[in-house]
Amino acid sequence: MDNFVYNGNPARVIFGSGTVSRLGDEADRLDVRRILVLSTPEQAEQAQGIAEILGSRFAGMYSNAQMHTPVEVTQDAMRTVESLSADAVLSIGGGSTTGLGKAIAFRTDLPQIVVPTTYAGSEATPILGETENGRKVTKFDPRILPEVIVYDVDLTLTLPVAMSVTSGINAIAHAVEALYAREANPIVSLMAEQGIAAIARALPIIARRPNDPDARADALYGAWLCGVCLGSVGMALHHKLCHTLGGMFNLPHAPMHTALLPHAVAYNAPATPEAMAKIAAALGSDDAATGLFDLAEGLGASTALKTMGMPGDGIDAAVEQAMANAYWNPRVLEKDGLRQLLARAYEGQRPE
Repeated sequence: MDNFVYNGNPARVIFGSGTVSRLGDEADRLDVRRILVLSTPEQAEQAQGIAEILGSRFAGMYSNAQMHTPVEVTQDAMRTVESLSADAVLSIGGGSTTGLGKAIAFRTDLPQIVVPTTYAGSEATPILGETENGRKVTKFDPRILPEVIVYDVDLTLTLPVAMSVTSGINAIAHAVEALYAREANPIVSLMAEQGIAAIARALPIIARRPNDPDARADALYGAWLCGVCLGSVGMALHHKLCHTLGGMFNLPHAPMHTALLPHAVAYNAPATPEAMAKIAAALGSDDAATGLFDLAEGLGASTALKTMGMPGDGIDAAVEQAMANAYWNPRVLEKDGLRQLLARAYEGQRPE
């Protein structure tokens, strides 16, 4: 066995059905009394209802979380933090809301409780991606890691199928890159394989029976495992491209991951045959890249970046930016190869 380093991130996880009822107890355990609840505008009503569980600990709401965590939104939210004298934040929703909570915690070191309602997985990481002036910048810091994650399967039962699919494949992306990350280790690899397999078997069932509690629990469990993977080891080409395109063109986060992942995997396949075999096995497929593409396409997800708002003339600029400050990657980054990768993802073609 090769030498390795494993670093476990300290976070408390509450998983099950009806677990939001324990939010008050978790707040007391953290000894916080003035909690600011965060959400997107679309989930404000749901968040308000959950916030009532906090009773007198509920200090107020900020319901303008936005995709890709724009710095100007965080600055606006910080004024609410200060005006309410908040001593903690509760993020209710997907990656956009979790990102805002992390951005506030990064600036204030306030404790965070997260109640995920999608399969984003970012709640399990000490990683923050912030967007400013068309560029998404990634930060790593212990302050960014939420103290408590409350996974309540009941909150995912009404997650639309289309969003479930792209959110789930977004989570799979975290585990896929963990299998060939520079810091890969056997513990994280076990979680990665289990996470990919759990989501891959859950999504087809969810597509047929959206309110199936067992499939929803499987998907949420897999998303947690995949998030832990992302927070434990480094990222590679796929995440760099997603951060680049998200910052430049404000593309929808989970659908963008879904469209790009098979092509990033195909690019790296020659350099990481063992990881590719594990990904394919977890998917129940003969090939990692085409298995991911078939999973997405078979469940009705868009596989073309051009349908998400990416301009056709943006490929070269995206390649230049991705190359300018590249993440470590198992295969050397080559401009022509990246152009071909993005061109195929732009058109939604099958990976090769």
